[in-house]
Amino acid sequence: MYKRRHFKPIIFIINILIISGLIIACQNPQTNQPNTANAACVQNYDANRDYFPDKITVTRAKGFSVEYHNNYKVITINSPWKDAKTGFKYILVQCGTPAPKNIDSAQVINIPVNSVISLSTTHLPHLAKLGVVDKLLAVSDTKTVNTSEVVEKIKTGKIANVGSNASINIEKILELNPELITTYGTGDANNDSYPKLLEAGLKVAINAEYMEDSPLGRSEWLKFTALFFNHDKKAEQIFGEVAKKYEEVASKGKAVKTRPSVFVGFNFKGTWYMPGGKSYAAQYLEDAGASYLWSNDKSTGSLPLSFEAIIERASDADYWLNFSQKWKEKKEILAEDSRYGDFKAVKNGNLYNNNLRVNENGGNDYWEGGISNPDVVLSDLIKIFHPDILPQHQLVFYRRVN
Repeated sequence: MYKRRHFKPIIFIINILIISGLIIACQNPQTNQPNTANAACVQNYDANRDYFPDKITVTRAKGFSVEYHNNYKVITINSPWKDAKTGFKYILVQCGTPAPKNIDSAQVINIPVNSVISLSTTHLPHLAKLGVVDKLLAVSDTKTVNTSEVVEKIKTGKIANVGSNASINIEKILELNPELITTYGTGDANNDSYPKLLEAGLKVAINAEYMEDSPLGRSEWLKFTALFFNHDKKAEQIFGEVAKKYEEVASKGKAVKTRPSVFVGFNFKGTWYMPGGKSYAAQYLEDAGASYLWSNDKSTGSLPLSFEAIIERASDADYWLNFSQKWKEKKEILAEDSRYGDFKAVKNGNLYNNNLRVNENGGNDYWEGGISNPDVVLSDLIKIFHPDILPQHQLVFYRRVN
């Protein structure tokens, strides 16, 4: 069991400041303990007032929902990971107001939060778009970050490295004492870090965007993050603009008369993992005006296939996308396995990989900024398959492998 460290001299000084009226501290209505110095805390609670006049509406994401009450929000996570037998519930209470009774096993979190640790790079663009990077204390790995606002803070030493999952540094996190930690779960008790964080008495929110089966569904988890900062209105506006741009571009891709055939992935240790026909990856290809060779499949996850099964169906495919990040040239592909040379896409040089924006430490922005900007990813794909449709667009996440 981990215990929070107490710094008596610091606490003594804070108490003096509070008594002197120099700091206005919100009280946690359950513990009656000071939360943090927060100007957003309610000073005179009115039970009849709606403290959240601007509300979020979840339209694309399937993994979370939010229910509003006068002074608190209830977030429900339905499918935190594949085949999950449990969900999560978070009660976000406006600082300075009372928490509801009968909360069962839900976590109670005072909002807006003033400090956060993110254990997934996919959450970082949310903080940047919402303008709350200044509240970020630490990330799982500072070396793999691509979000520019966060990178700048890392350079100045304002963001710590705390690891994730099996390598999580609980002591460091307790020292930083964040009001919120955002992470993800896999259902693997030996690997997931969130049980350890909860045991240490920390507030932890599971973000399950990777479970979504559509690009816009993944992108809409921006609203999940926004709920903790009371940036509901801002998130609605930002996502609304992204969704509008995506639909505008998608309408052009869907209207094409000729669809080139496409397959993705690569052989990894004897298995080729192909996205299911109802996955977000398949949705991208459909919206980009391509014919995905596994589109008739009904699954949303990955299909473990043999090399032989891929050759049988994809040998004459027009394009091959999204293969090993380490392959920068066609000769490297052939050096890995000479059978790759049997594909028409390899012979014709129609090879595109989603690794144009990879930093010096291997952090790929496709899996960071790309998730929050699906309209840009879709524009890249349309540029690849139908370059005349978006003549001014320059590839952002994809590159041709020569």
